[in-house]
Amino acid sequence: MATDRELIERVLFLQDRHAYEQLVLRYQSTVRRWARRLCRGDSHAADDLAQETFIRGYTHLASFRAEARFSSWLYRIAFNLAVSEGRKQREWLSEDAIEEQAGHSSEQIDARNDLGLAMAQLSQAQQLTIRLSLEEGFTHEEIAEILGLPLGTVKTHINRGKQHLQLLLAPWRETAP
Repeated sequence: MATDRELIERVLFLQDRHAYEQLVLRYQSTVRRWARRLCRGDSHAADDLAQETFIRGYTHLASFRAEARFSSWLYRIAFNLAVSEGRKQREWLSEDAIEEQAGHSSEQIDARNDLGLAMAQLSQAQQLTIRLSLEEGFTHEEIAEILGLPLGTVKTHINRGKQHLQLLLAPWRETAP
């Protein structure tokens, strides 16, 4: 299996569209999930955003700096497109989260609902940084790149967001067995 860098080089130097198709296939699920969050769970808007992200990625591939992960670069494109279209995420309970709740115990569903409500009380910057860190697995440096924020600001948003979540979710600790 070719690495991202190898595929990108094939696209740039050999105009190999099949190589870009492989990149799209590799990242379409994660980009679409991120787009759905940015579009407040609107599947149609998320599909449009994801498609536009990959189109922009293809047309601007020469500007990709290999010092970051390709997925970080795609997330940044999607974020910029969403912001320019005014699709900022305010509510984090997506269709995926609702679908995932099916078949779980009432305690698990309650915990997820409470976490969703607690997340909604954080600032948008705290929500975005925490989601990118904990759910998507990006490093603080990558999050700074995706969101176009200084590294220290990203760390502050994550730390303050976690502290606020701990306070909001403290009753769960008190009722846990």
